[in-house]
Formats: sequence, structure tokens, C-alpha cells
Amino acid sequence: MNPLRRLLTAAVLVAPIRAPAQDPFAEKRERLVQQIVAEARATASDTGRARLSEAVVRAMARVPRHRFVPPELIGVAYVDRPLPIGMGQTISQPFIVALMTDLIDPAPAARVLEVGTGSGYQAAVLAECVAQVYSIEIVAPLGEKARALLADLGYRNVEVRIGDGYRGWPDAAPFDGILVTAAPDHVPQPLVDQLVPGGRMVIPVGQRGSLQDLLVITKEADGRTLTRKALQVRFVPLTRER
Repeated sequence: MNPLRRLLTAAVLVAPIRAPAQDPFAEKRERLVQQIVAEARATASDTGRARLSEAVVRAMARVPRHRFVPPELIGVAYVDRPLPIGMGQTISQPFIVALMTDLIDPAPAARVLEVGTGSGYQAAVLAECVAQVYSIEIVAPLGEKARALLADLGYRNVEVRIGDGYRGWPDAAPFDGILVTAAPDHVPQPLVDQLVPGGRMVIPVGQRGSLQDLLVITKEADGRTLTRKALQVRFVPLTRER
């Protein structure tokens, strides 16, 4: 996934979130969190989120992004940009990970579906904020690697499935939130159907090779949906089973 970079126009101070003293990446993660919070303020006129929730900020400060990137890229793991993870896929820019997580309004008791496991980084951030994460990845080697890494890191509240994310996860539905990390050219109806009333889906939608709109879709009690645009982004296309 490769969202557009945006210029930071504001600088803010955030109370530092201390990691264990033996963590050699703690300082880099703390600086990254500062950048993410600043960028949230800089893009607030588009996203409607001048301030990320404490839960999301805490998650970004805790999740070890360096574990989710290839070994040769560990030195730039805490730079706020997407990075390649192989097989034509990327790990998303941390700001976009934080923003998308925040936009579903994650609650501690929530059950969330992620479409597009990739490296597993987004699933780990979600797992820090909600009760249960269901994540679907169509590229089997990526999904299997992410499943093993998430288990090794102790994320017992994440379940990874290999399959076509367009169809969602019907036997685990409904979900309080759905987060899609690859771009279809339209909103998949099966995903809308699997949202609870009052639930939110965050999804990039657009044509292959073009910019996409990051949409926030809220499902009302009568099944109708309200949609608003947050940002223009660029994600890899959503892959379907043939």
C-alpha cells in the first residue's frame, strides 16, 4: 500500500509512552508517534480527526514495526512511509495505519474484520485496541507468515484466514468495524452486509492505477449507509480469487 505523503504543517508535543528500557527501538517509535500525531493535526480539515484517540496512539507506540519489515529494511522501519514486503505488496505508512484504525472508532469490546493482512502490522495495531481481530489475506505465503509472527508476538486475539476478502468472513460476522487495506473499484456489498448497525467500514475505493478515495462508511439501523471521504490515497488493488 502506498498512500500519498502529505506535508506536515504543525508540530505538537505528546506525552511520551515509555517502552521497556531494553527496547533499542523505543526512542524511534516515540519519534514516529510524534510525527503521526502532528500529521493528524495537519490533515484534520480533510479527515475530521485533529486528534487521534489515546488507544490508537498507545498502540502505535507499542507495536514493534521493525518485526514486520524485511531484515534489510529494519533501519528504516520507523520512518513514516510505506515499505515493500515482497510479492508486490507493502506495509502501509504508519500515519495511514493510525488514521484508518482511528476512523473505525475502535472500542475495547469490538470485533473487527481486516481485509488484507499483508505483513500483519495493521492487525497488530488493531489487536491493541479491540477485543478480537479477524484478518483475511489472499496471498497465502504472506498470510501464513503474518499468522506466525502475530502468534510469536503474543497477539492471541487475532485470527488469520487465507481467502478472498471481498466476500468477508460470514461465519464470524457481524463486525463492529471493517478495515480494508487494498482498493476495490467499488464497495463490496458482502462487507456492508457484515457490518453491525452503527458499525463503520474504512476502505480505499478507486480504479486500478489511479488515486483512490479513502471512504468512511457508517451503517444505520435500517441498513442504509452514510459515506464520507477522508483523504485521497494510493493502495494496491484488491485481489480476487479467479
